[in-house]
Amino acid sequence: MENLEDNGFTPAPSAYFTGNAFLKILVAADETTNCNISEVAFEKGCRNNWHTHPSNQILIVKEGVCLYQEEGKPIQHFKVGEAINILPGIKHWHGASPEEPMIHFAINTNTEKGMVNWQEPVTDEQYHQQ
Repeated sequence: MENLEDNGFTPAPSAYFTGNAFLKILVAADETTNCNISEVAFEKGCRNNWHTHPSNQILIVKEGVCLYQEEGKPIQHFKVGEAINILPGIKHWHGASPEEPMIHFAINTNTEKGMVNWQEPVTDEQYHQQ
């Protein structure tokens, strides 16, 4: 994960992440393409806040292990090449493990409905329930 900013990544909004994350938009949604595709890099131990999406979000793990949790369910571990299909309205979070960084592709569909509804941070206690 070295030189992310030299490769088109920008820092992700710190209000929505615990730790450092970086974002690279690959396909921006517009009037014709109702889909946004981004590459998101998480430093080890980094995770995003709890959130929902008005439409599906699909994550595909590129590097590392993606920790993913839906509210009320145990944390799941997804490896390189695995995909997660997150249904509309499901409260969840995702991020890197404490041991290593992680990069995933995030595909947000039907963006005309909106992209994300950010909520509270994931506590250290919640994160370490792995």
